[in-house]
Amino acid sequence: MKDKRFLIILPLCFLMLFNGKKYDEAVKDRLLVPVKVCLEGQDCGNAATASQSVVSTAPIEVKKIELSEGSEHTVKMLNTGEGGQMIFEPAVIKVSKGDTIHFKAVDASHNSATIEGMIPVGANAWNGQINTDISITLDTEGVYVYQCDPHVMMAMIGVIQVGEAINLNEVKEASQKIKSNFVMNAERIDTYLSQL
Repeated sequence: MKDKRFLIILPLCFLMLFNGKKYDEAVKDRLLVPVKVCLEGQDCGNAATASQSVVSTAPIEVKKIELSEGSEHTVKMLNTGEGGQMIFEPAVIKVSKGDTIHFKAVDASHNSATIEGMIPVGANAWNGQINTDISITLDTEGVYVYQCDPHVMMAMIGVIQVGEAINLNEVKEASQKIKSNFVMNAERIDTYLSQL
């Protein structure tokens, strides 16, 4: 008899303890991760305690890409790189007018192809074959955004600035439209363009 009462009382106690607001608070307490955000140059002081979360409202500075040295540059097409999965490395590069970019198919099933409306007016488009290296010489000043055709849904894109970024506003506007094609890494294009 005592065992049967225990079986009835235990579930009722559980429901009373973890029902409603108390349950919500218990879940929030388990999910709360103590975080302290410190930007470069700021004094971080002591770590945040488990009951507080510190969020910085200061704008985060994005490191701008500097002009690459030399007249020939290599961009690797990778499954995994420093910037994540399905990536060009470097993903953003700044070169001089007349420089040559060598796209290297380091990993299989990649190519490099310009995105319509995201290169300077009058510039030559390119469309490399899958699993094949391609070299292009860029003679028109401006911003070029390119993609890997098989992995564009994963935002496998790259950005090249040749000379001055004379078409940056047009590229930024066009980028908002292509973001809807990305099923993951949609923030990449904004991050890349902010580095110019």
